[in-house]
Amino acid sequence: MNFFSLISLTAQTEMEMYTVLFNKLTQSCFKKCASRKHKEPDLHLGEMSCVDRCVAKYMDSQELVGKVLQTANEKQAAQQMQMQQMQQTMGGA
Repeated sequence: MNFFSLISLTAQTEMEMYTVLFNKLTQSCFKKCASRKHKEPDLHLGEMSCVDRCVAKYMDSQELVGKVLQTANEKQAAQQMQMQQMQQTMGGA
């Protein structure tokens, strides 16, 4: 796989992840906040406030989960590096 194919694949994967995030966010907040009556084409003030809070909470939670996963991945990478160094040290002795 060449460099440009890798970049294209990475961009496509990232776009798919954002699409999934947007769809889950939309579905979750609409279900929670939108009136079931749908008599008016626009959201009323209470629905808009609910959607604003819902989106903010959803994005905050996604950011927190991302940070936790990044920290876990960094720890795992450090452990793997340490194991490789130990194996090289023992193999060279």
